[in-house]
Amino acid sequence: MDITNIAELSGNIAVVGYGLAAIGPGIGVGLVVSKTIESIARQPELASRLQVTMWLGIAFTEALALIGLATPFIFA
Repeated sequence: MDITNIAELSGNIAVVGYGLAAIGPGIGVGLVVSKTIESIARQPELASRLQVTMWLGIAFTEALALIGLATPFIFA
């Protein structure tokens, strides 16, 4: 293997790694939203408070995806 093939291989591995790292936040956001909808269905009077909490949960969960995106650039 020459150096260009090794560079291409390491770049492809980084893309696959980020793809795998994005699965977790995607599942997490889905769970946060589904549980919020379930909670609003049970207690509609708390809808506004639950939505605020949901948006905070989504923001924290998406921060994991951003960390996964930035990590290859930091360690490259």
